[in-house]
Amino acid sequence: MDMGRFIVRWHALIFSLLLFAPAVSRAGDYSAERNGMVENQIIANGIQDPGVIDAMKTVPRHKFVPPTIMSSAYEDRPLPIGEGQTISQPFIVAFMSELMELHGGERVLEIGTGSGYQAAVLSRLCKEVYTIEIKPVLHRRSSARFKQDGYTNIHARMGDGYYGWEEHGPFDAIMITAAANHIPPPLIKQLKEGGRLILPLSRSFFFQTLAVVTRKGDAVEIRYSLPVRFVPMTGKAMK
Repeated sequence: MDMGRFIVRWHALIFSLLLFAPAVSRAGDYSAERNGMVENQIIANGIQDPGVIDAMKTVPRHKFVPPTIMSSAYEDRPLPIGEGQTISQPFIVAFMSELMELHGGERVLEIGTGSGYQAAVLSRLCKEVYTIEIKPVLHRRSSARFKQDGYTNIHARMGDGYYGWEEHGPFDAIMITAAANHIPPPLIKQLKEGGRLILPLSRSFFFQTLAVVTRKGDAVEIRYSLPVRFVPMTGKAMK
């Protein structure tokens, strides 16, 4: 090949790379995958709450999974996040969020921060999110993510979520993102009258049913929903 043709082809290659670069950058935000997830996994499976749908479209799930599995972030399944824990299937995140029936002004307590994804979704649906994680590594990772991405209405602490966060209660709604074989009494005490507590409940840690627990004075009303499978709640709940 003569030098003239080499220079022409080199310039053409550089031009094509520059032309394609913006498209690569845009694809890096996984917006197409996220929109596909919402359409095919969330809306198609019956989620109707506009706020939940918008939150699922907005919160970047790929930022809450390990970099090695980022390309799988929008698949219809839970994914490992380390420490024996998982990030829940997108539909389950949306479904539990919809069960909370949030309108924007509430204070919500989440037990089991994990990756931080569920808290990030809830932060777009209510006024304040208080979230507790018992595993130090996951607490540090999720707290760093909240700070880095500007989730100023999420307040995170490390501890045993069984006891709740009394100084910031009572809460309008509480979500437990791990399986329990009973409803923690301290959490009922920190729930407002008429407030909802959502949790995977069962005597077996292999399969559970999502329960919607509503406080009625000193008693509770329990309604059961979908069968699910969550990792077990640890700490006091296991004793």
